[in-house]
Amino acid sequence: MKLEPLGPRFAAEVHDIDLDRSSDETIAEVRAALVEHKVLFFRDQQLDDDGHVRLGRRLGELTASHPVVGGVDEAHPEVYALDSSDGGFADVWHTDVTFVRRPPLGSILRAVTLPATGGDTNWADSQLAYESLSAPVRQLADQLVAVHDGNREFGYYLAQRRGGRGNEWDGEVVTRLDPVEHPVVRVHPETGRRGLFVNPGFTSHIVGVSEAESRGILDLLYAHLTKPEHIVRHRWRAGDVAMWDNRSTAHYANRDYGSERRVMHRITLRGDIPIGPIG
Repeated sequence: MKLEPLGPRFAAEVHDIDLDRSSDETIAEVRAALVEHKVLFFRDQQLDDDGHVRLGRRLGELTASHPVVGGVDEAHPEVYALDSSDGGFADVWHTDVTFVRRPPLGSILRAVTLPATGGDTNWADSQLAYESLSAPVRQLADQLVAVHDGNREFGYYLAQRRGGRGNEWDGEVVTRLDPVEHPVVRVHPETGRRGLFVNPGFTSHIVGVSEAESRGILDLLYAHLTKPEHIVRHRWRAGDVAMWDNRSTAHYANRDYGSERRVMHRITLRGDIPIGPIG
């Protein structure tokens, strides 16, 4: 497996690999590289939905497509379709599904239909962002807890389009999206590195501070997380697959392709409960 790093400590393109036909040893190398590089890109893959699911199962335990949104079809309940013709945009910085108790470990995304131009995706390294904060701000962030609320994005969908009944997640059928609390700084369970674990898509506020203080703290952390030196940008082409560690990244899909259609299929790997540096 040949890795081409895209930054000193973040993101890599993997060459000369067929994800659907790789040996168990190679898949184990991919899994290790995912933790180290946080985002991996694979060109010229031939995956369909069946192959996508097979790959995910070799890397970990798959979740449902989403807590609220159904799978792409009955045969593939694990596959989440992001279709711009049906409002499937992701043009806000976010980390996938942080509004549940056990957010996904990681995600695997493949291009299905691409616009002629535009539609790039950007990833931010939350660990590098944390480490490059000044010491006093790191110490403050270490002590904080934030609320993540899926109602902001999916409450209406659950109520109106799914009739109040979502998918099974962590052994329970989702019937409401109760806000959850996660540490602002997450300790990676495999490496022990700390990273920022807040995102504009799902984080509503900081616990135990005033609304103005919460807004100020989150604005500071978001601005720092998305500094250019913390970001890698991927220009999609047919056959591309991206894989990322949801515990150490955030991402954003550019919505710059007008009325052209963009369709991406995603699966997610079951994760664990985020743990902070304190408690």
